[in-house]
Amino acid sequence: MAIYRNFILAALILAFGVVSLGAYVRLSDAGLGCPDWPGCYGKLTPHHAVDAINAELAVRPDGPVSHTKAWKEMAHRYLAGTLGLLVLAIAVLAWRGRRDTNGSPALPAALLGLIVFQALLGMWTVTLLLKPLIVSAHLLGGMATLSLLVWLWLRERGRFSHAYFARVDHLRGSAAFGLALVVMQIALGGWVSTNYAALACTDYPLCQGVWMPPMDFEHAFTLHRELGETASGELLPLTALTAIHWTHRTMALIVVLYLGWLVLRLLRTPGYAGMGVAVGGVLALQVALGIANVLLGLPLAVAVSHNAGAALLLVSLVALNYRVRRR
Repeated sequence: MAIYRNFILAALILAFGVVSLGAYVRLSDAGLGCPDWPGCYGKLTPHHAVDAINAELAVRPDGPVSHTKAWKEMAHRYLAGTLGLLVLAIAVLAWRGRRDTNGSPALPAALLGLIVFQALLGMWTVTLLLKPLIVSAHLLGGMATLSLLVWLWLRERGRFSHAYFARVDHLRGSAAFGLALVVMQIALGGWVSTNYAALACTDYPLCQGVWMPPMDFEHAFTLHRELGETASGELLPLTALTAIHWTHRTMALIVVLYLGWLVLRLLRTPGYAGMGVAVGGVLALQVALGIANVLLGLPLAVAVSHNAGAALLLVSLVALNYRVRRR
């Protein structure tokens, strides 16, 4: 089943690209570059929709639509569509060759179902005008897709199946909890990004010059609301944006302390030092990128790299959890 493994690897690489490109589209304010779905003003490409885009620019020259933003948005959709086709092929191959793979076709089938749901979230992201809950769910769906592809790739490659490692039953719970913390932190990071709260605190380690600035947690974490508004339709206050940013920053400290402890345990466990170095290295990079985002005023390259770093940290924890569960 070499073609099966090659398809999984291609989908894995493409999924990382789709997640990173999605962050670039969101952070460059191109999420509504084409305000319909799946095409662009009903056309296959922005080139074919040039008249409609020009008409929109004539009315709203500073609006969310432009030729550049349209191409960014459609490039993301083209890559996501290609990923969907790859996952469909993987699911079909898994079913047809179920006696020759290293596991049941249930995981590829679940992955296909997730891709379909991701497509719906992508549509709702546009049609519901970037509602924070939908955009955040779309981000988490992309990370979940990447995680399942990593697990499937490791399972089919059988990387750890013929190697000897010390028994690490004591690491299973620790690795699982570390993964859960990273998922929570990614969710909070997505909430920061989709609410445009990244610059609510422009200093570090203080926030607005103090450790505990005025914060409105009620409006900050009301999920069902429009972008930039409270549930009642009023303008979302700065104190709510501050609460979102501060919570993400506080959770980051918890993640760093816990994963730092986990890395030390990995370094002391025979056969796991390499994974400890990998997790620790990506974690250090993420911390540096997060601080740089604040101090440098959220430059696009750094912000996108921070999203990509979150994906890499998630991948490293998924790989660790897979490995500690191998006999």
